[in-house]
Amino acid sequence: METGERERVRVHSDRGGYPVIQHGPRDVNDLISGGSIISAEAVWDHVTMADRELAFKAGDVIKVLDASNKDWWWGQIDNDEGWFPASFVRVDTHSPQSQTKQLFYINPIAAPRLSNTSPKLWVNQDESGAVEAVEGPSEVHNGHVEASPNPTSDCLCLGQPVQNREQMRANVINEIMSTERHYIKHLKDICEGYLRHCKKRRDMFNEDQLKVIFGNVEDIYRFQLGFVRDLEKQFNTDEPHLSEIGPCFLEHQDGFWIYSEYCNNHVDACMELARLMRDARFQHFFEACRMEQQMMDIAIDGFLLTPVQKICKYPLQLAELLKYTVQDHSDYRYVAAALAVMRNVTQQINERKRRLENIDKIAQWQASVLDWEGEDILDRSSELVYTGELSWIYQPYGRSQTRVFFLFDHQLVLCKKDLIRRDILYYKGRIDTDHYEVVDALDGRDDDFNVSVKNAFKLRHRECDDIHLFIAKKLEEKIRWLRAFHEERRMVQEDEKIGFEISEYQKRQAALTVRRVTKQKGGGRSGPPSYPPPLDPLNLGPYLLPDGLCQADGYEYGEPKRSTSPFWQNLSRLAPFKK
Repeated sequence: METGERERVRVHSDRGGYPVIQHGPRDVNDLISGGSIISAEAVWDHVTMADRELAFKAGDVIKVLDASNKDWWWGQIDNDEGWFPASFVRVDTHSPQSQTKQLFYINPIAAPRLSNTSPKLWVNQDESGAVEAVEGPSEVHNGHVEASPNPTSDCLCLGQPVQNREQMRANVINEIMSTERHYIKHLKDICEGYLRHCKKRRDMFNEDQLKVIFGNVEDIYRFQLGFVRDLEKQFNTDEPHLSEIGPCFLEHQDGFWIYSEYCNNHVDACMELARLMRDARFQHFFEACRMEQQMMDIAIDGFLLTPVQKICKYPLQLAELLKYTVQDHSDYRYVAAALAVMRNVTQQINERKRRLENIDKIAQWQASVLDWEGEDILDRSSELVYTGELSWIYQPYGRSQTRVFFLFDHQLVLCKKDLIRRDILYYKGRIDTDHYEVVDALDGRDDDFNVSVKNAFKLRHRECDDIHLFIAKKLEEKIRWLRAFHEERRMVQEDEKIGFEISEYQKRQAALTVRRVTKQKGGGRSGPPSYPPPLDPLNLGPYLLPDGLCQADGYEYGEPKRSTSPFWQNLSRLAPFKK
């Protein structure tokens, strides 16, 4: 780098004590425009929470392709490209013409054993065939060692044999305990350094704002204190590899669900903070809180991101621990079970977050339906499970009608197509699925409606005589609907288990989005939403089929290709179950 460029570089230490070089986005973009290759080394793990984010682990090297945004940069690892937080990396710049040293990255957990036990680390040969020896621990920095240019092989050859698995397990245990202690310090700083002072300033913050910004971080802090207390009891200081921490995760597995609420709220917290930070008064206030608590030089949004990253890091740590735990170790089966539990927790949290990101599209869809009556979809529902056209017979009327049905969690919405504009829908009612059960209807004469049916099923009220009969055109479509209702009930039960719901703040934001989109389109109706398709209903696992129908038959049906209107091409992507 030139002298002028060095003056614009700010250096501070990361949580491991290593210097982190930070460039402003304008500096990095200037270097990219000038032909420099920008390599960023990951300081922290980044677990993706959106489709276009780039996942990496601490120590990975990212090629920076665009840094025009000060918070999120666009980068590349191998063949993968995506957004990543600029605060999670440190930057290394070099000219494309210059010869640079190649970096060989080692698992940071294994770094202590390399520095403590290996007198030399033998690295790859250079062009002349000479071997370069890296002396002592001073050449191991944050999980990487430097090698001479133009190596002849892709491996890192160590002069000493790898330590036994017990030492590796001890290193992983020590890493887990260390990160837990640091994490408790971060949570304490958030609660006592920020939240406590914010509660005192009623002239600056109201209750709703504090709930949006900090979520349930105090509940997480209390939970983590108990969790770490039990971890400390199981931690063997003298022989860490003998520690049995797997049971701690299993005993506290229900408590980790509180992270779901926090992660779901995090996007709103960032939006509210961004709005407040436009006022210099709030900037000075949060900076004063940080300095009084003697917290590290990270903005408040960086601290609030910590719980989101932490819950996603548990499966990575447990997987590493299981890797170095022999099967006859007393902790092996507990660690394996804990890994399965934490993977399920993070998977469900990510799924809930995806659903909350889709509520704007659901609100826009409702705005596109004419003659809407009653409560909004978002008052009770947050996910469109399946949609399709069926023939419908309701007991009091007894005549068949063709309707378009939209199955959300808790309710089934009925719509009618416009006779001329087939992409326009009119609201015709809804069915509360909480009060109905799905009943299969056998082909032939139906006793309830006294009509011949084929590929039919019913919704029967649990407390009265109300019955709805639905008739699909094909058997495979009927199977899809049966699976969709099964999935809807499973989703409702899981939501009740973890207390998932859409906050009033999120509903208001969705309504504002609809009004803004409608205004941008000149006051016309909102078009139907489109989002990425999740699972196909035929791949959700076993489901009981009607008597006389072979289970294999249900999996072999394929929908014939047919042309669809642009409306259906877009709307079909709204539901996890595609036709």
